[in-house]
Amino acid sequence: MYQELVNTVQSLKWENTDTARKEILQPLIRFIQQKTDNGKEVNLNFICTHNSRRSHLAQIWAQAAASFFAIPEVHCYSGGTETTALFPKIAEVLAEQGFSVFSIAATANPVFAIKYDDNSLPLIVFSKKYDSPFNPVSGFAAIMTCSQADGGCPFIPGAEKRIPITFEDPKISDNTPEQGAIYTERSLQIAQEMFYVFSKIKR
Repeated sequence: MYQELVNTVQSLKWENTDTARKEILQPLIRFIQQKTDNGKEVNLNFICTHNSRRSHLAQIWAQAAASFFAIPEVHCYSGGTETTALFPKIAEVLAEQGFSVFSIAATANPVFAIKYDDNSLPLIVFSKKYDSPFNPVSGFAAIMTCSQADGGCPFIPGAEKRIPITFEDPKISDNTPEQGAIYTERSLQIAQEMFYVFSKIKR
């Protein structure tokens, strides 16, 4: 793992995660533990409305956390109820926090490769619907990262488990002086909670 990213991870206090949030995270811990106990792949699809902010942060931090704790066969995906584009500030914040972020396609819906280690398989990120062919079609957990997607999408085809873990949208800070701080804060919150989840998995 890149040293700058290790520094960010070491600043996280995942054991100090709020008790109420720990309860919300428990179903995800149980899903991962059950799959791990049975020697099966762990497929996680993080879903929000636009697949532009929170779902990508959760996907990337969950994959990094799985690697950090050496939990095998974890594959993290993301999707939305509609397709838009990865919000540029997400890529900026992840780069600031130690990920390697590089552009693959500079289109209206840009495609990025994101790595947490020189020898890791890059995460290919772009905005897509949750049922995109890029994502798993069965046996996965659908983690709903926003209340709009959770309420507006009551059925996710192929999902073995549906788990609501919602986060406040950093979009509320767009075009304000607080934007940088809010995006950094939301990324670190999601990081802390994903590291808490994977810290509880027993191999």
